[in-house]
Amino acid sequence: MQVLSNAAVAIVDEGETGYRLAERASIVIDGSAIAWVGADADLPAAYRGAPSRDLEGRVVTPGLIDCHTHIVYGGDRAREFEMRLEGASYEEIARAGGGILSSVRNTREASEEELLALALPRVDTLLSEGVTTLEIKSGYGLDIATELKMLRVARRIGEERPVHVVTTWLAAHALPPEFKDDRAGYIEKVVIAGMDQGHAEGLIDAVDGFCEGIAFSVEEMARIFDHAKTLGLPIKLHAEQLSDLHGAAMAAGHGALSADHLEYLGADGIAAMAKAGTVAVLLPGAFYTLRETKYPPLQALREAGVPIALATDSNPGTSPLTSLLLTMNMGATLFRMTPAECLRGVTRNAARALGLSDRGVIAPGARADLAIWDIKHPAELSYRIGFNPLHARIFGGQHV
Repeated sequence: MQVLSNAAVAIVDEGETGYRLAERASIVIDGSAIAWVGADADLPAAYRGAPSRDLEGRVVTPGLIDCHTHIVYGGDRAREFEMRLEGASYEEIARAGGGILSSVRNTREASEEELLALALPRVDTLLSEGVTTLEIKSGYGLDIATELKMLRVARRIGEERPVHVVTTWLAAHALPPEFKDDRAGYIEKVVIAGMDQGHAEGLIDAVDGFCEGIAFSVEEMARIFDHAKTLGLPIKLHAEQLSDLHGAAMAAGHGALSADHLEYLGADGIAAMAKAGTVAVLLPGAFYTLRETKYPPLQALREAGVPIALATDSNPGTSPLTSLLLTMNMGATLFRMTPAECLRGVTRNAARALGLSDRGVIAPGARADLAIWDIKHPAELSYRIGFNPLHARIFGGQHV
């Protein structure tokens, strides 16, 4: 047992639009969980003899949660970055065999050890900014062997680093060349068959897909989600990034944890997400990298009461971003989210987007994943650009 005293604890309560800062507060950690939170002066006698650490007024937030990444992959796509700057669109690059398929070739060729070695520095950068939970998707294999290889690497990251990794099956990311004339065959022989195999091996925590004109239709994704439900796997969806195919409404109707991107989200999708409690995961890194001009409907999401999360979307092509702090700044600067919404978006709401009810808050019974910051107010986390004020990170009750 240990006591963190003289802390400024950021409280992000459910249903509130702001946050509270409880100063001169203590947090009692018992094992991997939080046992008590309150004013220093109210610390129960039972805890007063425990080892104590004076935080000297530093701000404490829940450990940050990056709830949407593609951080395991081979190669890079710096040349495509140049192509976009020269005028090529994302769809033009994809239809010419670039985009996702470029990463597929490099990821298929890389060994598990090579993919792990490439991913760890990216992960370490996120951890250095207070991240304690990280979602990692497959999606750059587009064959069963490589998709499962990616998820094995993701599991190993959680073993080799002090971070909780949530794995997501994203074989429905793009159509590989060998199935270009057999969409139904790819869904049955790779997406669904691989889902069965990965689930049997304990490699899959959730199922995702890319619902877009250059990827998979609403009907195709519904077929995939129906199968995921037979396995008891939660679902989420890349939706309404480039056009409004009404994928978010379909996903919400299937009880999706989240719908992500959402720049072109319409009223039907917002209503369905609000009804289902589906989290809107906004990804300003991709918006920024692709130089998009269509903003996600933030005010409409607020008014409907849809929970809003933020994530890096860390990937080699459209969001080569490994900073959740910069993501928070982008959420505020580009999307006009408030600093309180940004903090909630990478803590409480990000946990909800992953179906995790034991973290994202500082409260008795919650997992003791914490970030301690050399700042005076939580708004600084969204305000600063290119500055990391992390003082310490606590993962499962352990200082790391």
